[in-house]
Amino acid sequence: MTFVYPDAIVSTAGHVDHGKTQTTYALSGVWVMRHSEEIKKAMTIKLGYAQVGIYDCGDEYYYSDGLLQDGKCPNGNEPKLVRMISLLDVPGHEVLVATMVSDAAVVDGAVMVVDASQPVPQPQTAEHFAVLDVIGVRHMVVAQNKIDLVTREKAIENYQQIREFLRGTWAEKAKVVPISALHKVNIDVLATYLAKEIPRREAETGKPARFSVLRSFNVNPPGTPPEKLRGGVLGGTLLQGVLRVGDEIEIRPGLKLEKGYQPIRTKVLSIEYSGHKVEEARPGGLVGIMTGLDPALTKADALAGAVAGKPGTLPPVWTAVEIETRPMPRMGGEKPEPIKQGETVLVAVGPATVFGVVQSVKKDVATVALKKAVCAEQGAKAVLIRQVKTRWIVTHYGVLRGGTVALE
Repeated sequence: MTFVYPDAIVSTAGHVDHGKTQTTYALSGVWVMRHSEEIKKAMTIKLGYAQVGIYDCGDEYYYSDGLLQDGKCPNGNEPKLVRMISLLDVPGHEVLVATMVSDAAVVDGAVMVVDASQPVPQPQTAEHFAVLDVIGVRHMVVAQNKIDLVTREKAIENYQQIREFLRGTWAEKAKVVPISALHKVNIDVLATYLAKEIPRREAETGKPARFSVLRSFNVNPPGTPPEKLRGGVLGGTLLQGVLRVGDEIEIRPGLKLEKGYQPIRTKVLSIEYSGHKVEEARPGGLVGIMTGLDPALTKADALAGAVAGKPGTLPPVWTAVEIETRPMPRMGGEKPEPIKQGETVLVAVGPATVFGVVQSVKKDVATVALKKAVCAEQGAKAVLIRQVKTRWIVTHYGVLRGGTVALE
């Protein structure tokens, strides 16, 4: 089948154990939980990636890769590719919410997965929705999962709770699709609404290339001889511009030195979308870029949170940030405790989520010294994640107003 560039990134969202990974599998046919700790613990820890083709089979609904049988539609017709969407499966567990925040910064829409057998909203359901809200996501489809485990009356009650939770928000009219991800029931309806409700990203190809690094890898198996080693791989999304094989790129913040940070320069050696090698990357989907870097620099997500692009075009690197903050809306209208000087927090800005220590709080502006520098535009949206009792919770959001720029 002819390769088609992905035109949007859709994130799963919702509480732990509600079936986000199973829903991703039902849509894509790809089991994204591959990390050894994820398999042992049966929970998503790292971001999972899958490309989902959505097809017209000549009847009322669209179908996705996970529903095709030997490349054929369930009705036997030849599938016509309508859209290609990159799907991100994110953690729902409270201590991993920082991973979800860094993912949400680059998505165009969301699938909110809700367990039909549990009251709505659960803690991470509300938290994920709040994060989507403050970063500006305005397109969502709700997957009411595990419908096979409840009675008709319970399913209706759960549906009404979903509607009440979304009442008065930008998602008030979001489509709610009852599904069983395990048995692939109604996945065709879910695929249909994904295709119709999530808009295509407007690709700004005339601007300098700006690549958000969400993952980084060493793809060489242990024992690979030197002559067969492949360079480090960056996984993420191109926010603007075009990257081509052979382009020189700069990666920031780069290497931490004794007195500052040194940007990393390398070349793009190959570009791949889920097994499809292409000559250029475009905005709109998730892509892997093989570089000429020593794979030791990219192993185990070492460069996750970085920004890459044409040398000399990237935003500043900040070692301390000044964030104009607002309290995150909470269930029941409760307000979080004020930010305190000396407090350790997690700061999420762009693709990066890093620890920092609050140096000062003046009115609504918090100054945070970062343990690891971030590369971000002044004016970028930022989120503060704080430890409240035994939980890490998104308590404040705001805008990066300035700070301390790293020495180079």
